[in-house]
Amino acid sequence: MNKKTILPILLIIAVTTLCTACQGTSSSVPPVEESVSPESGADKDIVLDLGEKIPYYTGNIVSVKSSETVNVVPDIAQIVYSVRTEEKTASACQQNNAEAVSLVIAQLKELGVAENSIQTSDYYMHPVYNYSGSTARVTGYEATASLTVSDLLIDDLDEILSKSVDGGINTIQSITYMASNYDESYQEALRKAVDTAHQKAQVLAEASGRNVGIALNITEVSGYSEARYDDTARSNMMMSVKEDMKAMADTAGIMPGEIQVEASIIVEYQMY
Repeated sequence: MNKKTILPILLIIAVTTLCTACQGTSSSVPPVEESVSPESGADKDIVLDLGEKIPYYTGNIVSVKSSETVNVVPDIAQIVYSVRTEEKTASACQQNNAEAVSLVIAQLKELGVAENSIQTSDYYMHPVYNYSGSTARVTGYEATASLTVSDLLIDDLDEILSKSVDGGINTIQSITYMASNYDESYQEALRKAVDTAHQKAQVLAEASGRNVGIALNITEVSGYSEARYDDTARSNMMMSVKEDMKAMADTAGIMPGEIQVEASIIVEYQMY
């Protein structure tokens, strides 16, 4: 056998031996199996170390209610006016009433009242009957328009009441005083209520031989209020004589006094 024949045979033998060795080595290594540890599964609970846990106390709770008030001096007012007109016909009554309302609005603007503070809050017209005979008969019509004027400075209220009467106002339905710093006063009342609640809880806990812990729950139970009160002395003044009403307005002497802003809460404390 010549050299040209021997070399290819030797090469084939070498490649065959090498492949056999590689297969033997791979079969000796156990296959790697993919497995998911129960601790690393998707359903594993995630636990975060947030320090000491605060348990929910079902039997070691003291619950108290607290209310506190803050007195404030009102600085703004709201007036509800009425303009009443009476005429023989409905059209004339409506027209005269609209003219009177327009005159009042113009005078209010001249007194510095902003246009967006004036609102027509009510309007109605009805027939006037004469019941003297056996059959009621219509003798005319009466129209009433109500104007709500808001955000009036109390310092300007006397002048506004006096001069608006000249424009055709013949009824003052209500005067309401309010505080523009209501939100700040209410927050102060809330803080005072929390302090009072803690003092109450301490008294109750000490009386039962316990101690007060942290506040577990706070509930606000007071409703929102615009911190207002009505001047009933001037409400529903149905003056038919302008001079009488003007005299009332000239001597009004606005004394708004104080109003109370109240906050009420319920607090649950831990006892130990």
